[in-house]
Amino acid sequence: MSTQPLLKGLEEAISRKILGQEMLVNRMLIALLADGHLLVEGAPGLAKTRAIKCLAEQLEGAFQRIQFTPDLLPADLTGTEIFRPQEGSFQFQPGPLFHNLILADEINRAPAKVQSALLEAMGERQITVGAKSHPLPALFLVMATQNPIEHEGTHPLPEAQLDRFLMLVRLGYPTPETERDILRLVRAEALEARPDPASAVPLTKRVAAETILAARREVLGMHMAEAVERYLVQLVLATRHPERYDPALTGWVHYGASPRATIALDRCARAHAWLAGRAFVIPEDVRALASEILRHRIGLTFEAEARGATPDRLITLLLERVPVP
Repeated sequence: MSTQPLLKGLEEAISRKILGQEMLVNRMLIALLADGHLLVEGAPGLAKTRAIKCLAEQLEGAFQRIQFTPDLLPADLTGTEIFRPQEGSFQFQPGPLFHNLILADEINRAPAKVQSALLEAMGERQITVGAKSHPLPALFLVMATQNPIEHEGTHPLPEAQLDRFLMLVRLGYPTPETERDILRLVRAEALEARPDPASAVPLTKRVAAETILAARREVLGMHMAEAVERYLVQLVLATRHPERYDPALTGWVHYGASPRATIALDRCARAHAWLAGRAFVIPEDVRALASEILRHRIGLTFEAEARGATPDRLITLLLERVPVP
């Protein structure tokens, strides 16, 4: 039996609580299905924290929010060895990373040594403290947020860590109509904060971790034609040598997307097609996710940035020039 209806129901349930951010909800589920992590960039108040909390409420898993600050230490994330006098030995005390869903709020406010504590967890799905490695749960997703407006007291994420994020999602403001709907939703939630116990509605059944793992296997089994696979690879390769598709792009790129981007685009395109109810991947699935997957993996030259070029602009030009099968 396919797990697709359960995941579509999960998406609809979250969308009823997160208004005006349909793309964020969709990308969270794609990250969950593609076994990756999400970096979300947007102004305060755009429901970033609310979105991951709503996802956690619908899953059978543990959720932990970590507020990144300048005085945070790596051990505050990973945990540490604690001496037990009564036993005369050290015992490992797990840190907040040992949960299924992690919200790394304002990740760029912590120094590099703290950010690097996430590298092993995100890449290897384990934490090493001392001489021993501790495995993380099979269902493990980090959603990190950063504020693009305020840069005072922040530390840019190193390229190695940026590459560990499956997607970089940028959020915008909702429409006036959606903002009115948000007002009504928050007002209704405030009225229901203390419901009458006699009229309380039982909680809906949460989605089990085993269901998510089964859905991941279904996603990996999606059919992708060779022509679509070649198009996917050509799109990533074009970020390294864009001048092959347009001489005007000569000198734009300092470094292009890594092979990790190819793997990420493949898995996310499959998840996008699977959530859309198709049994195969089409070029539109690849194109729909290209910006989120490639934008944080491209480094432009100083000359290109001085002319106002951005990774998003480069990706848009490449999507226009790389032939679609």
